[in-house]
Amino acid sequence: MTGRAQIAVFVLAGIVFFAIVVLVRRGRLKERFALLWLGIGFGVVVLAAVRPWLDALSEFLGIQSGTTTLFAASTLFLLGLVLHLSIAMSRLTEQVRDVAEALAILEAEQRGR
Repeated sequence: MTGRAQIAVFVLAGIVFFAIVVLVRRGRLKERFALLWLGIGFGVVVLAAVRPWLDALSEFLGIQSGTTTLFAASTLFLLGLVLHLSIAMSRLTEQVRDVAEALAILEAEQRGR
């Protein structure tokens, strides 16, 4: 990775870190997810800073390019993230259904009085 590309990655990571802090302060992003995104940003910065380590890992795994290794790892990570968010959404859907049922029961009891 060229020096310019590394600088661009660092600047972009700084912008992302700033945006995450702003979103948390405004209450648009929960801390639980903010930590996740900050971790991702930190990981990108580390990989940009220590590109030879990524290339060495790629060679160890028998992959020709560090970029390919990074792309494969990113894809696996995103699949895991989608699975996690799907589980959270399923749990919230159940909770909304339970609350709606409880509200319907309370409304029916009030009408019956």
